[in-house]
Amino acid sequence: MKGFSDEPTCVVELLEGGATVEDVIDNHIYEQALAEKSAFAVADLGALMRQHVLWQSTAPQVRPFYPVKFNSSPVVIELLAALGVGFVCANKAELGLVLSYDVAPENIILSGGCKQLSHIKYAAKNAIDYLVCDNEVELCKIARAHPKAKLLLQVSTEARAEETNMVPGCSLKSCRHLLETAGELGVQVVGATFQVPSSCKDPQAYSHALADARCVFDMGEELGFNMNILDIGGGFSGSVFQLDQIHAAIRPRLDAYFPPTSGVHVIAEPGAFYVSPTFTLAVSIIGKKAVARDRRGQPQDLLTPNDEPEFLYYMNDGAYGSFVDQLLGGTVLAPSVHKASVSAEESVFSSSLWGPTGDVLDQVVEHCLLPELDVGDWLVFRNVGLSGQKDPAGRPPVYYTISTGDWYDMQEAGISLDSTLKKFSLVQHGA
Repeated sequence: MKGFSDEPTCVVELLEGGATVEDVIDNHIYEQALAEKSAFAVADLGALMRQHVLWQSTAPQVRPFYPVKFNSSPVVIELLAALGVGFVCANKAELGLVLSYDVAPENIILSGGCKQLSHIKYAAKNAIDYLVCDNEVELCKIARAHPKAKLLLQVSTEARAEETNMVPGCSLKSCRHLLETAGELGVQVVGATFQVPSSCKDPQAYSHALADARCVFDMGEELGFNMNILDIGGGFSGSVFQLDQIHAAIRPRLDAYFPPTSGVHVIAEPGAFYVSPTFTLAVSIIGKKAVARDRRGQPQDLLTPNDEPEFLYYMNDGAYGSFVDQLLGGTVLAPSVHKASVSAEESVFSSSLWGPTGDVLDQVVEHCLLPELDVGDWLVFRNVGLSGQKDPAGRPPVYYTISTGDWYDMQEAGISLDSTLKKFSLVQHGA
């Protein structure tokens, strides 16, 4: 069985003869049972490509720019670059990674409200002109280090204001001041951007944000700027239903405020949308504790024969690793038990899942119903984008796969090993 290798070539398993991602997981769990039982991930590159096709069919007027922070795997970057996706980078390292895959500078945006000066200079040196800005200090810094920059003003949204006191972006009043200051400094402003979080359940939040963006465009045009880029941000979870909801909310507003005749290019930042359906994470149980609940619902260590236990399971990966999003209020995860661990008839118990540190913040799932597990059993988490895996030395191994059918579809789309995916190599995996 071949696995993942970043340098010099990324190995991808070609699934033949009806083999599935589940078969790959089963085989690697078997291999781990003979070794140290480390956590690992399996990526289905066909799912990544299908998400792109879904985006194009649902929102063809909105070009995707992938935020590298969601998963900086070279395989993900190279495949998305081959599909013609743009990129949003948060720092110099991400800029360098994307440039190494021959992405044109005009398809890259340097984001962040407070960027290091060296990162701005690196962008200027590499002709990466699109930068996000939301305050006067940042504007003055950009004017000194990158006078040819083309700015996207980040506008705060009502949805963000409801979530936190620290609202990214600036108000409409502040946008007016920034536009005037940019004019005085001779810096171009070419558009606006906003972010509606994926936790926002009201698609109409996009309607309010688009109205604000139209106001920014009007102010910019009044001051003589050529406003031609609208970035509607991220907030796309990967769900088909959510994408349809958001698109239904934004389509009439885009037609009204930014029609095709306006010459405005509309882009978005789907991050989790691309990678969450692509990655599946398998973790092993390394520890277990049974507790009972008192009348106030608090855990107590001593169990009596009449108590129904609640199980605390400790895994070999946690919130300080692959599940880092849980520290930031990520979506509730739904684990499944690997089929070899339990039988279908077993009773289920209230359970919580924890990382290996024992730290109070290292809780991955607060409550779920699971059959009683033992140390050495395996849990599988689907739709995990692995955004925490910034450091290759600290991440679980990732095994990349693609089905024969998806590989043929990719070739029909003009993506091949010889000309496009030069750092890929395929190995066969049969059922």
